[in-house]
Amino acid sequence: METLTKILKDKKYFLLDMDGTLYFDDELIGDMEKTLKFLRGKGKKIIYLTNNSSKSANTYIEKLKKIKLWQDSDLVYTSGMATIEYIKNNHSGKTIYLVGTEALKQEFIYADIKLTEEKPDLAVLSYDTTLNYEKLCKFTNYITKGAFYIATHPDINCPAKDVFLPDIGSFIKLIETSTGKLPEIICGKPYKYMGNSLKSFLKADTNDFIMVGDRLSTDIAFGKNNNFTSILVFSGETTEEQYKNSNIKADFTLSSLNDIINFI
Repeated sequence: METLTKILKDKKYFLLDMDGTLYFDDELIGDMEKTLKFLRGKGKKIIYLTNNSSKSANTYIEKLKKIKLWQDSDLVYTSGMATIEYIKNNHSGKTIYLVGTEALKQEFIYADIKLTEEKPDLAVLSYDTTLNYEKLCKFTNYITKGAFYIATHPDINCPAKDVFLPDIGSFIKLIETSTGKLPEIICGKPYKYMGNSLKSFLKADTNDFIMVGDRLSTDIAFGKNNNFTSILVFSGETTEEQYKNSNIKADFTLSSLNDIINFI
């Protein structure tokens, strides 16, 4: 098996999960600012890749600036952005009922996607931190009547310091129990659509990418599904014991992303 040092030489794009990989809330994991500066100095492009569709790319950029992880050469790509690309490429001109935050709604509007509250062609479920019963009932009503059901990502929990918060995967389970329906497509990690979108956008090859994250079912499975080299970090959701007992395996493991400076 090739060593991590050898593998890293040819990688151009570091796809970095954020929550649990770089920070919890506003608290950095170790000296992450130094680590990312080191990677940029080695010619690596930093792409902050998150399934959290409750925030816009600009919101993430502002947060990353605040905690001193952002440089103008970096990119942010969210599952919400991948979903927008999917809709534009596959359902152009269709009307959408979106369960989402105001930040995500504005991204949809900016992309000229037609949002509606009545009789949508498609119903999109995102990580809506403003979810209420009225929204939930509308959504289940529309997909029961035949609206094409899209989810931005499948994460069950959203990591935060000392606690995990219910994420869209929990919403999906609730909706399935009520309606018997599951999403017809999920755009974010671990599925291929997000990876293909990135390759197309960057005009890059599969071998150009390395995926770093703390979740087996999304980050590492995403790397596997897209044939990207994957690194699991034990700084977030996945413990070493859980990894030992899992059938999802990363190409490499590190205690945290900060350890990568020892291999480049």
